[in-house]
Amino acid sequence: MSGTSLDGIDLVYASFKCSETWKFQIHLAETIPYNDQWKSILSSLTLRSIEELYQIDRDYTDYLASVIRYFISKYNVIDIDAICSHGHTALHQPEKTLTYQIGNLPLLATLVNNRVVCDFRIQDVKLGGQGAPFVPIGDRLLFSEYVFCINLGGFANISTEVGNKRIAYDICPVNIVLNHYVKNLGLDYDNEGQIASIGNLNYDLLEQLNTLSYYNILPPKSLGLEWVNRHVFPIINSFNLEVKDILRTFVEHIAVQISKSVLEIPNGSVLVTGGGAYNTFLIERLKQLTDNKIVIPSKEIIEYKEALIFGFLGVLKLRDEINCLKSVTGASKNHSSGKVFIP
Repeated sequence: MSGTSLDGIDLVYASFKCSETWKFQIHLAETIPYNDQWKSILSSLTLRSIEELYQIDRDYTDYLASVIRYFISKYNVIDIDAICSHGHTALHQPEKTLTYQIGNLPLLATLVNNRVVCDFRIQDVKLGGQGAPFVPIGDRLLFSEYVFCINLGGFANISTEVGNKRIAYDICPVNIVLNHYVKNLGLDYDNEGQIASIGNLNYDLLEQLNTLSYYNILPPKSLGLEWVNRHVFPIINSFNLEVKDILRTFVEHIAVQISKSVLEIPNGSVLVTGGGAYNTFLIERLKQLTDNKIVIPSKEIIEYKEALIFGFLGVLKLRDEINCLKSVTGASKNHSSGKVFIP
């Protein structure tokens, strides 16, 4: 799994069993950080021509295969039913029936010499869906004890049951914005939100962010880097604030938008995962703005839940079972998405 925050490639070796309910176990997990060259390439994908993207796709597939082989060799993993891969999102414009994840070429199966299940999003977009989020099927089947599941990665996304339907959507940007500005201080991220905590809240900026039209759209809906480049960065940059004040204000924006999303079921338990779960200041602000019980799980669930669930999506695909819900993405039907490649 590789996300928009560009932390690196998350790999898990996990097993799944189903009797009356699904159970899972994470045996091994590791994140392979991106070097500066790959960070630069991946952060500028939306600016590339389609010809350039095709070449990057090939190069990234080669790189991804080398990372997978390294993981398998390092831990001497010998019992593999399939390698299930999200790849990395290059373009995501579902309103134009467009989504493109690099690293999902058939070549990957040859390079890793194993069955590969990948490219989960394209089929959903072709069926009229957002092509995201995909994690909620895992939330429903693997983490059903929580009322809400929220992941704080590049974006905050949420899933919950409403009636008999799973509802999920992207709430707002998180680390894709916070990390962008803290780089001006020579840092990759704001450790525990310490810099944000000493910044000043700019209420005018907060108001402009909170009134972005996206927040009035009913789900299903999803966000991408293109939206952030078009709508968020220009607003923030127009204020010419110090980095600490930008971080403080944007953390408040995140907390406000998340608290609005979990208000419908008071006192519901909220499972929080993703890198943002380590942002102590953000979690404190969130706890102050909602009456819900915020649950921070184990380190391996915080960091690898999405990779785990993309593995689970592959399991469901191999079993020809539904792994994508129309109530979540807006597709015309529930379906079993993804491509299976054999070496």
